[in-house]
Amino acid sequence: MELSQIIPHIEALVFASDKPLNNTDILELVNNALGFIEERATIEQVEAALEGIQDKYNAEFYAFELLQSGGGWQFLTKKEYHKTVAQLNGDKFLKRLSIAALETLAIIAYKQPITKSEIESIRGVNCDYAVQKLLEKDLIVITGRKEDAVGQPLIYATSKSFMDYFGINSAEDLPKLNEILMEELVNATNVKEAQAEMEAENAAQQEALATEENLVIEADGPTEETASDTEEENKDI
Repeated sequence: MELSQIIPHIEALVFASDKPLNNTDILELVNNALGFIEERATIEQVEAALEGIQDKYNAEFYAFELLQSGGGWQFLTKKEYHKTVAQLNGDKFLKRLSIAALETLAIIAYKQPITKSEIESIRGVNCDYAVQKLLEKDLIVITGRKEDAVGQPLIYATSKSFMDYFGINSAEDLPKLNEILMEELVNATNVKEAQAEMEAENAAQQEALATEENLVIEADGPTEETASDTEEENKDI
């Protein structure tokens, strides 16, 4: 089967689907759609077709692109148009989460699967309300119970909606903590250097102003020699 036959069908499937489609889903759907053709598509052909579609929509004149997100392939708006599209939905998602909810979400994302008591041990405060809000927004899900723990508490993990929102395919795609810490360290260093440069520049400007004022005073006021000459002239008069 030629790729030229497969590509339009894959584009249509990804565009019309209300959930991300993985390679296996796409292969099955394409072969079902083209069932009258004896030659079946292969997973290698689907992968090659997806790569071709990605290259196609990476062109500047397309406002969206094909990306792996939320466990499969989706057409998503390019980041430079996010603010434009956000006008349609408003600030209805993460911006309404409290700091406590965001902290709880970050802990779950990096420590999943995790129980509520383990989250509270890290945060040092009760997190019932934060966890409930995250469940309501479908950012986290209950994946089972911790069988070997007392009381067999519920276990929490991030959801597909979480991955979809952040444009990642799995928890492994999250930024590494050491990379985040290093970036914060670099940013802090840059801020300190910028502050030091500003302080040095301000000091130089103040010194220049002080020097200029001294020059003005010296130019306007009489020197000792001039004052003496004036006294002598007054005596003669």
